[in-house]
Amino acid sequence: MNANKPLVKIIATGGSIAGVGPNRLDYILYPELGEHITIDQSLARIPEVSDIARIDAEDLISVGSTAIGGPEWLSLANRINRTFREEPEVAGLVVTHGTATLEETAYFLHLTVKTDKPVVITGAMRPPTSLGTDADLNLLEAVRVAACPEAAGMGVLTVLNSEIHCGRDVTKANTFRVETFRPNELGFLGYADSDGKVVFYRAPIRKHTTATLFNVSESSVLPRVDIVYSYGGADGLLVNAVRANASGGMVLAGFGGGTYPPAVVEAAAAAVGEGMPVVLASRATAGRVVMTPKKEEQGFIVCDNLLPQKARVLLMLALTVTSNREEIQQMYYEY
Repeated sequence: MNANKPLVKIIATGGSIAGVGPNRLDYILYPELGEHITIDQSLARIPEVSDIARIDAEDLISVGSTAIGGPEWLSLANRINRTFREEPEVAGLVVTHGTATLEETAYFLHLTVKTDKPVVITGAMRPPTSLGTDADLNLLEAVRVAACPEAAGMGVLTVLNSEIHCGRDVTKANTFRVETFRPNELGFLGYADSDGKVVFYRAPIRKHTTATLFNVSESSVLPRVDIVYSYGGADGLLVNAVRANASGGMVLAGFGGGTYPPAVVEAAAAAVGEGMPVVLASRATAGRVVMTPKKEEQGFIVCDNLLPQKARVLLMLALTVTSNREEIQQMYYEY
């Protein structure tokens, strides 16, 4: 009977998975139109989901994920935490989300959701109005993973293209292909596979969810952190603009394993001297940025292997807890 199936909560935020295009061959114009179907309309397209779980769904917001940032992250994290606190019968939760900032939202929730129950984020690269849409299957498979007991304790997961990724590591790597979400060199965690089974081969090691220091229940705003991108011939202009803005922190996206144009380093070191935390990251798509005696002397923080946009998320949260450089550095090693 359906009453015996697990209860899965779905929180919808809009994005391509709910997008409405002008015709069935549109894959590029629908974001500019800005129209979205409701989560109930999305679920009506996949009646098979009732074979997996009982569903309780709501539309929290309905926007493209280019419009999602700090305020929306706080609202979403608090809504999820309230759900698990007030509705203990919920076995797992799915968030539908646009793909543009999905990886940042996933990492923010990975660090701020306070439950061991499955939380899964999904989206789509092709709107439900298009031929070959991935919206329906991605939503169904996200529910399947959220209802799976083996997904508990994994932190926040993403499910797209039948692949299960860790919210810390996943990144969008292609502008249009349905296999765009990838884990760089670390490998994804498992499959929501074609036989209807959820299969895991790996588990996240870094601290997440209930093991982190971050509690955003009382937060109404997050510290501002900016990213400055390095390129050949860059000077200190953009770093100095962040300094002049008195931002809470800065992430430098540099070359390779953590090198930067000399003028960028000079300006960034001056920002550190003024008390601004500066995290060194890389515009390379994989690998670590490691500490050196020179970087230590200059007072920089290294991001380990986080991409710049994820290093920013962690710094925003770290600054809600501490401004101590050593403590923030330890977070990059642990989270």
